[in-house]
Amino acid sequence: MPRKTSVPAAPTATSHVGEDHAALALREAVVLMAPVARWLLRSGVPYTAFADLLKSVFVDVARAELEGAGHKATFSALSLLSGVHRKDVRKLEGEASDPTREGAPRGVPLPSQVFTRWLTARRYRLRDGSPKPLPRSGSGATFESLARELSQDVHPRTVLDELLRLGLVQLDGDLVVPASASFTPSRRLDELTTLFAANASDHIAAAVHNLTLGGKRFLEQSVFADGLSDASIERLRAKAVAAWLAAFETMVAEATQRVEDDADIEAESQHRMRFGVYFYSEPQGDRKAASSASAPAAARRRKPIKRRSP
Repeated sequence: MPRKTSVPAAPTATSHVGEDHAALALREAVVLMAPVARWLLRSGVPYTAFADLLKSVFVDVARAELEGAGHKATFSALSLLSGVHRKDVRKLEGEASDPTREGAPRGVPLPSQVFTRWLTARRYRLRDGSPKPLPRSGSGATFESLARELSQDVHPRTVLDELLRLGLVQLDGDLVVPASASFTPSRRLDELTTLFAANASDHIAAAVHNLTLGGKRFLEQSVFADGLSDASIERLRAKAVAAWLAAFETMVAEATQRVEDDADIEAESQHRMRFGVYFYSEPQGDRKAASSASAPAAARRRKPIKRRSP
């Protein structure tokens, strides 16, 4: 038996929202967003670009909430529910209805802009079309002149440091050399990122449903233990993989049969499902540091406590 293990059970969903509920959601959202922020920063996406994109997410979800409750999604109603300024709501609605608008994300980070300019501008390419190595500074085409073309507010050294961190460039003496002649994610990375988003989104959606709505609950459980050695973590990891393989075979066989049996049902009566398992471990100090800013003092305890969650 692990020193401490918990299997959370679902609480009763509340039908009202107040200041306490909002404060609780915000407090735990900080913990929830920490790995997302880590993923974004490692991918070269800063807060400003993500915050700009979140406006459209909040407006889209607000529209779905209003329409689901039978209310008209006016600009004022969308602004009130989402918290996004009315002028921004109007702008977003106009962009969504514009068939000529491209779907590229707004707020492309400066390092990405600099690297893209480097790969595409004739001034910074060799005769064969590949990006040329650039002196860090000096006369003519340099990395400093490239960065200054796109921003006078951010120092070229800061842009260079970020590109080095992302692994997009290398230093060869005084030359800055592109580590890749392409800024397009590989098909494999694209597929893995899409799968990650779909898995994580459905996992969170199940928990949000259980926390905020009544009726039938989704399966969303976990087992937690701490105070474990490296050897114990590896043993538990192997057990988790074995458990997943057994569950995988069972669910694939059953889902295949269900799909065949339901082949003739109407499109409006169809549903989709996702079943998944995850295993994660980290040094206990990492989680304490990540959650200390958001957790109330009473919750910062040396010994784990049983937690109830959806």
